Amino acid sequence: MTPPHAELKDLLGRVVLRDRAAFAELYRLTAPKLFAICLRILKNREEAEDALQDVFVKIWHSADRYQPQIASPQAWMNTVARNHAIDKLRARKPGGGDLDVAETLADEGPTPEQSAEIRSEGRRIEACLAKLEPDRADAVRRAYIEGESYIELAERYDVPLNTMRSWLRRSLIKLRECLTK
Repeated sequence: MTPPHAELKDLLGRVVLRDRAAFAELYRLTAPKLFAICLRILKNREEAEDALQDVFVKIWHSADRYQPQIASPQAWMNTVARNHAIDKLRARKPGGGDLDVAETLADEGPTPEQSAEIRSEGRRIEACLAKLEPDRADAVRRAYIEGESYIELAERYDVPLNTMRSWLRRSLIKLRECLTK
């Protein structure tokens, strides 16, 4: 399970301040995913382990370059890992190595048919969200698309935490009913 966006953002902010405990927690939460990216590109466990160590050194030294308006913290770290693994792959052999593997990783997106289905489903979801009260629909988007926590949402809407939980639960029930029609 991916750690919450806000938690990773906070940890990266603390890493900028050279907080070693935050760095250790960031490592604990993200190392498995970043290792998987390195292993998938390099296809060699030892190289992937070395690459992962290098990736975290880069994160330690360049956490201040993370720009939250451009990417989520996990996406930024995934990019650091992917780019580093590709660089190692290029350095492995003269002429750049087997970059065909890396190129196929860059586009893990859906096929055209899947894209059409996703767009259609997205329109259905948007139509159902439009049937909710605007603040409830916004809270659902913020919770389940943007990754805001219940506490953050309760503060944003100035309601008690249990009220926010009820809003979201009832909104999801309404969405499920709408989508199953």
